[in-house]
Amino acid sequence: MGVFVYLPLVLPLTALPIARLAEQHLHPRTATRLLTLVGAVLAVCSTLCLGLLVVVGTAQLPGNPLPDSWSDPEVRAAVPYDVVAGKVAIGALAAVAAACTATCLRHVRVRRSAQLALAGLPESPVAVLPDGKAYAYALPGTSGRAGKPGRIVVSTGMLDSLNAGERRALIAHEHAHLTGHHHRYLLAAQLAARANPLLRPLRAAVDYCAERWADEEAAREVGDRRVTALAVGKAALVSQGTPAPTLAGFAAPGPVPRRVAALLGPVPPARPWPPTWTAAGLALWVAAVGTAASAVSSANAAVALVLVLHTATPL
Repeated sequence: MGVFVYLPLVLPLTALPIARLAEQHLHPRTATRLLTLVGAVLAVCSTLCLGLLVVVGTAQLPGNPLPDSWSDPEVRAAVPYDVVAGKVAIGALAAVAAACTATCLRHVRVRRSAQLALAGLPESPVAVLPDGKAYAYALPGTSGRAGKPGRIVVSTGMLDSLNAGERRALIAHEHAHLTGHHHRYLLAAQLAARANPLLRPLRAAVDYCAERWADEEAAREVGDRRVTALAVGKAALVSQGTPAPTLAGFAAPGPVPRRVAALLGPVPPARPWPPTWTAAGLALWVAAVGTAASAVSSANAAVALVLVLHTATPL
């Protein structure tokens, strides 16, 4: 395997240029899906890399439960600096597991609390809470036989700050979050950033692109991009945010001026990918190849390690 086993840990450095290119040259819908996929692949690859380092780097430590033959020099030679890398990888892998678990638990807890807050309200697609604080967000439904459909949660404080046309844009925006299952993209991007901090630019880009996706759907539904832009701007000034980053909200934190400027501009092209012969198309293809290289590198390292360990300890 050699130094290539470390490649998945550093390839997420490409997250920032990938995010910038996708935000600028792709339709928000395409950018959200692409960036989420790239982040998930890179996160899985880097986590697998940490697991391989733990196995090889700690096999020679006394008291470990691994077979003694796994500490042979031939096995340890597969990973450069195996002792140091293995010890560091133990702490890093434990931190990744703890952070991802905490993120999932918080997501479930917030959704459950939000569902309980709606108890007693009419079973309508839009739940209006009597609260002077301004907020609005999309609450995903629950699965199972007794599952409930997703609902739009909005406070009276938010409704009072908007006029009739802007309220319509708000509802259309949150409806787009629900129908597009944007909470899944936001959660996946956040977990990827927890697995590898180098992927934080991708998480921020997914947050922005998901909001832009909903903005465009709202503008199309309302039929007036200026009204939608005004609604976004007003909501950002008075909004208290959402209960959790994984719940999409009308005035989510982030580059609101960029969202308003985009809505005041022309409709983004619907093409899923820029032409290959353009600078944007070429750059995005390079980013896609880099992501694929990380996946192939991780898979190659995993297979190579299995073969080495099998040779040391035949099954």
